[in-house]
Amino acid sequence: MLQVNKPTSEINRDFTEADGSPSQTLTSYLDIIRRQFPTMVAIVSACVILALLYLFTAAPLFTSTASMVIDTRKVQLFQQQSVLGDIAVDSATVETQVEILKSENISLAVIRDLHLTDDPEFTGAGGGLLGAVIEAVSGLLSDGHVPSEFEQTRKALERFEKNRTIKRLGLTYVMEIGFTSHDPIKAAKIANAIADAYIVDSLEAKYQATRRASVWLQDRIKELRTQASAAQKSVVDFKTANNIVDTGGRLMNEQQLAEVNSQLIMAHAATAEAKARLDRMNDIQKQEVPDANVADALKNDTIVKLRGQYVDMASKESIWAMKYGADHLAAVNLRRQMAEIKKNIQDELKRIQESYKSDYDIAVTREEAIKSSLANVVSESQLTNQAQVQLRELESNAQSYQAMYDNFLQRYMESVQQQSFPITEARVISAATTPLKKSSPKTLLILAGALFGGLLLSFSAAMARELTDKVFRTTSQVEEQLGANCIAILPALSGAASARYSGKLGKSKSDPQADLLRYVVDNPLSRFAEAVRSLKVAIDLNSIVRENRVLAVTSTLPNEGKSTLSTNLAQLMAHSGAKVVLVDADLRNPSLSRALRPDAKIGLVDLVAQKAQLEDAVSVDPQTGLAVLPAGTSSKLLHTNEILASKAMHAVISLLRAKFDYVVLDMPPMAPVVDVRVTSSFVDSYVFVVEWGKTKIDVVRHNLRNAPELQDKLLGVVLNKADTKLLARYEAYHGRYYYQKYYARYGYVE
Repeated sequence: MLQVNKPTSEINRDFTEADGSPSQTLTSYLDIIRRQFPTMVAIVSACVILALLYLFTAAPLFTSTASMVIDTRKVQLFQQQSVLGDIAVDSATVETQVEILKSENISLAVIRDLHLTDDPEFTGAGGGLLGAVIEAVSGLLSDGHVPSEFEQTRKALERFEKNRTIKRLGLTYVMEIGFTSHDPIKAAKIANAIADAYIVDSLEAKYQATRRASVWLQDRIKELRTQASAAQKSVVDFKTANNIVDTGGRLMNEQQLAEVNSQLIMAHAATAEAKARLDRMNDIQKQEVPDANVADALKNDTIVKLRGQYVDMASKESIWAMKYGADHLAAVNLRRQMAEIKKNIQDELKRIQESYKSDYDIAVTREEAIKSSLANVVSESQLTNQAQVQLRELESNAQSYQAMYDNFLQRYMESVQQQSFPITEARVISAATTPLKKSSPKTLLILAGALFGGLLLSFSAAMARELTDKVFRTTSQVEEQLGANCIAILPALSGAASARYSGKLGKSKSDPQADLLRYVVDNPLSRFAEAVRSLKVAIDLNSIVRENRVLAVTSTLPNEGKSTLSTNLAQLMAHSGAKVVLVDADLRNPSLSRALRPDAKIGLVDLVAQKAQLEDAVSVDPQTGLAVLPAGTSSKLLHTNEILASKAMHAVISLLRAKFDYVVLDMPPMAPVVDVRVTSSFVDSYVFVVEWGKTKIDVVRHNLRNAPELQDKLLGVVLNKADTKLLARYEAYHGRYYYQKYYARYGYVE
């Protein structure tokens, strides 16, 4: 069905609206993949082939792994610290040990122990075919310089560190040591050698540190011994100078002061006791005869005996005085004896009193003597206390130096023990063994990576090609970008193909260009002829809207096939019985005249100049009845646009319109010249030819935007020279498959 052309504003818009729905986006991506499928397959295949070449040429690598742990419960031999607690190792310590394992000291120790500088794997170009090629090229490019031992070692170290892997397993205290080599036995040997070198280096480092500490401790101990001896000598000299004697940890004056003070207390108590006895005796003397309690308290046998006698006589005297009277001689004698006994008691009491007084005086004298001695001791103690302040300072210094000396001596003994019994926190928990499978190259991983990378690269290339493919390839592009109907898609025709079809019909094979201009006549059942018929149908249907008898065929650039289309369209119309004239209106480059009427002397220019008649300039094809009006002599014409816009040109077109059913004008391209724009006054419809897959979209848009008079009469666009194989990737219904499978039954041939 004929589509009505969109308004000219559609051509002038700068962009096209697109459906942004996910389904539409997915469909667009699938369309891109379908269009660029061969390119994507080529890129993916190239990536897979490169991966296979790498797998076949790369030397296999084997990785062996040893595991080492930092033991947090190491045995503390001959150390002062308690062995009851654990020795905590923080994360930073483990990371530090990992870095030590990566250090050059460990690597160089392994290289020296295993003589890796003599191993071609570490000083050569490497194994495998690629390594052999690199070594051969390096040998050709080298200047014959023999590398020194240092250079060999550095090269081996670089290769060694590249193949070595050391890492910590998670947050544990376990370190994994791996080494990759072309030889599996060598890989296991080197991995174990790294672990052994680390343990030896750790022991050696501890031994050296302990030895340096021991030497320093020896010097420090000698210094502290001298200082401690000097401090102790200062204490002794000060005691001697200040008459300070130490007995059992106490000074003698302090001991004397305590003893004298104790004696004074005892003397004071004795004095008080003697004074109390003397006072009591004085009270007793006031009694004539002491009572029994006093007598017992005095504990004097004489007084007790005399008092007993006195009591007996007093009892008898009382009895006799009552019996015989107080003046009785016996009573008087008894009273006299009683008086004598009383006198004896008093004398004994006085004697005791004198004894008590003597004891009291002695106690007082002794107390005074002790007080005097105490005063002397206190005086001496004050002087000693003043000196003792300095003595304590000297003793404190002496004790400090002695403690420091003892501490350093103990540390020195511990360091000597550690030198004799070196230990390390690290131990191997899993030794490296000979690997049974290669670790690199990983066949499946490389193939999967090559496939994925190829897919990603191919899709990127497809997107790049799509983004840079600014040409017309589909009818929808024509409608969206130009706002015009895409009338037909003409397949590309080659000279060989046209000659092949012409041979079948008995035509000459000497001029392929002439065969292309008669293709619809020579191959009426071809796809090209069917596409030209669709153009003819569009012209006829559009004649309902307006008259379509004068048709102009033009293009943007030269060599887009406008002359071929105009000729075949005119041939088709004439072959169907219509009176058609084909006019070569390309006065700048009349290629159609050179192809159809190379010997013509007069033509369109002569008619416009009124130098010839129409019958003299027109020639008729005997097979189709097509009338051809060549351009004529136009080599000296400069202003061809003036000729085409002249009234004489209008008169010629009016004459042709009167004599023929259709007038087909082969116009020049729009980009190089402006001749087409001046013909809008006498042309009914324009057919715009665009070369499929070559003409840039922006060029076509620019030319049509600058020719609005052409847009108003634009019948449609024809995509010419389409590759039917590639076209199927853009619009499947235009592909060769449908014509071969379905249209062939109607007699059509490709």
